Amino acid sequence: METQAKMIHRSLRKFGRLPFAGSVYRSMYRWTQAKFAHRDFAREYAAFKRLTTENNNPRFQLRWEDRLPCLGDKTAATEFDRHYVYHLAWAARVLAQAPPPLHIDISSSLHFCTMLSAFMPVKFYDYRPAELELSDLTSEAADLHALPFKDKTIHSLSCMHVVEHVGLGRYGDPLDANGDLKAIAELSRVLAAGGSLLFVVPVGKPKIMFNAHRVYSYEQIVSCFADLELKEFALIPENSRDGGLITSAPSEMVNTQSFGCGCFWFKRNA
Repeated sequence: METQAKMIHRSLRKFGRLPFAGSVYRSMYRWTQAKFAHRDFAREYAAFKRLTTENNNPRFQLRWEDRLPCLGDKTAATEFDRHYVYHLAWAARVLAQAPPPLHIDISSSLHFCTMLSAFMPVKFYDYRPAELELSDLTSEAADLHALPFKDKTIHSLSCMHVVEHVGLGRYGDPLDANGDLKAIAELSRVLAAGGSLLFVVPVGKPKIMFNAHRVYSYEQIVSCFADLELKEFALIPENSRDGGLITSAPSEMVNTQSFGCGCFWFKRNA
C-alpha cells in the first residue's frame, strides 16, 4: 500500500514539472519530509517512554522538554565530507613515510593538527588563532601574506583547503583578487631546500564561487609552484562512483570535475 508520504511526494513531482515550479516544489517537499519526520519522532518518544516506565528504577530522567530531535541520521550508509576525510588521510600518510622532527601547518583542519601532534611536534598558525591546549602543539596568529619565517627555513609545511579562501573576505581578511597568489608566493618563499609542502585546494573548471572559495585547474596550481617539484598528485573525485582517494591520479581527470579535491605534494630540490 502506498504511504501518505509517497503519495504527496508523487503529487509534488507532477507539480514540479510546471514552469518555474522547481523551487516551490523543493520547499514543499522539504516541509513534507520534516512534518513526517517530526511525527515519527513523537511516536518513537512515546514508545521509548513506555519502555522506561516498565523499569521500576529508571536510570535516567526522561522529559519531553529535554528532547533534542536528530531527524536526518537514519541513512543506509554513514555520510561524510569526502574532501575533509580523504585529504587529511592523504596528508597523514605522506607524513608517516618520513616523520619530520617538527611540522608547520598554516590554517588547515584543527582535527589534522591536533591528532598529528600526538606523533610529532606541530606549530599551527591561523589568521584567526585557535585556543588549543595540547602537548607538542602550539597555536599562533599569522597572515598568509606575511608569514613569520625567514626565507627557505621550513622543512615540513602544510596548507590544506585554505588558499582558495584568501582574499574573498569570508574569514575577515581584506578583499584581494590576487590574495591566493600572494599566499602561494609566501608558502614557496619559506619552504627550505629539501623541504616538503602539502597543498590542497578544490579542483575542476576554474571559477570563483564568491565568497566561499575558488576552484583551480591542475595546470594553474602546478604553474604557481613552478620553482618546486611535484612529487605526488592525488585526487578526491566529487562523485564517490569515481573512487575515493586516487593517488598518482592523471591530471586529465581533473578536467572532468566540477568540485573535486586536489592534493599536491611539492618538494624543493636540495
